[in-house]
Amino acid sequence: MHSTLIVARMNPQSSAEVADLFGAFDESEMPHRMGTRRRQLFYYRGLYFHLQDFDADTGGAAIEEAKRAPAFVRISDDLKPFIEAYDPATWKSPADAMATRFYHWSAR
Repeated sequence: MHSTLIVARMNPQSSAEVADLFGAFDESEMPHRMGTRRRQLFYYRGLYFHLQDFDADTGGAAIEEAKRAPAFVRISDDLKPFIEAYDPATWKSPADAMATRFYHWSAR
């Protein structure tokens, strides 16, 4: 399994709206197109954490392809009032907001 973690800023009072947007998105075909197997959203002191699990690391090819889909464009636009880049000066795409894993353990 491969995981990505996006870090951004979010007012915790927006969590219900953000959850509703992802709830509708995740009921569509889009998670399957992207290879997403699980999505978890967290917030902590104004920070937003978006953890996605995939079956395998495909180098982001499926996500890059999905970015052109109307549903992906729509959720990206719909999230703009609620999610702000952690560092707006350097943000160009979600890849610019991904945390780097430096340790991993799992039970065998």
